[in-house]
Amino acid sequence: MTMRIPVKDTTQGASFLVRVAPRASRTAIVGVLGNGENAALKIALQAPAVEGRANTALIEFLAELLVTPRSAIAIAGGEHARNKRIVVRGRRATEVSVAIDKALATLDRQ
Repeated sequence: MTMRIPVKDTTQGASFLVRVAPRASRTAIVGVLGNGENAALKIALQAPAVEGRANTALIEFLAELLVTPRSAIAIAGGEHARNKRIVVRGRRATEVSVAIDKALATLDRQ
């Protein structure tokens, strides 16, 4: 059963929560943390949390996942924390939600 990540439309764009785990063996979605409105997409990042490298890696990973330019993705909250609020400018919540759901579905099949 696939967990859902709540993605909301805001004035800036689609917004959702992530929890990052830096210094992982590979960069990938590893699951969902929490449930309901506070559920976050858990993402392992190879990059260390030093000098913003993990944030850069997160933005690059999400840009590829959501097929959107890196410049459209912003960390709106939690820039120096593991829990972050992501905003995808120029995208609707439904579009972002579909892409996340697809990624989580492939995770379920592994």
